[in-house]
Amino acid sequence: MMAVMAPRLFLVHGSHPCVTVELALQRKGIEYRTVELLPPMHAAVTRVLFGQRTVPAITFDGGEKVSGSRAILRRLDELHPDPPLLPADAAARERVLAAEAWGDEVFQPVARTVLWPALAKRPDAIPSYQRGSKLPGLPAPVIKLMAPGITAAEQKLNATDFPTAEQAVRELPAMLDHIDQLIADGVIGGAEPNAADFQIAPTVRLLMTVGDLRPMIEGRPLADWARAVAPEPPGAVPPGVYATA
Repeated sequence: MMAVMAPRLFLVHGSHPCVTVELALQRKGIEYRTVELLPPMHAAVTRVLFGQRTVPAITFDGGEKVSGSRAILRRLDELHPDPPLLPADAAARERVLAAEAWGDEVFQPVARTVLWPALAKRPDAIPSYQRGSKLPGLPAPVIKLMAPGITAAEQKLNATDFPTAEQAVRELPAMLDHIDQLIADGVIGGAEPNAADFQIAPTVRLLMTVGDLRPMIEGRPLADWARAVAPEPPGAVPPGVYATA
């Protein structure tokens, strides 16, 4: 009998949708291997290997390839049904799917929208986001030289700049209200985490690494919920980049 190969998860260190997939794999008790890619070069690698520029992407035994956190979670439920990532009740399932879609399509991009312009303003914070990476770290002088190119490339890749980020910061409280309501309604935050928990919590955690945004999040129900669901990400941008008063 041939041995079953563990899935290989292609990721960028600290990427919130990659954390989503890791949480789902761990929830299901699936052993997996990781292939860490370096931003912004990951886009070219995954486009060649998977036909899409985004991470996360995964290969299963037999060579099957799946890209995107939601698609990967659906496939995990098909391959390993227990424990499920979606409720059995049809109505509850639809509510979780809607929350997961919102978390992926609307909320998830906000972290990239605000983080890369913040790092362009504070390139000294870039090394902090590489803590725990398997890739070799670069000396601070090299990072200082590379920072303008890296942040410019990532801002272009994610269609953001400082004015766009400032607008996203102004819109963030309404999104946080929506998450608190999802918790109050029992869509997320239940005894058993579901796909929407795993989709949304890593984004909250990443936003909390931006010093100006953390006070907007702390004290809300979603802060303790996010800590319970997702691990603390690396990185910290000191306050003073965005005006949040």
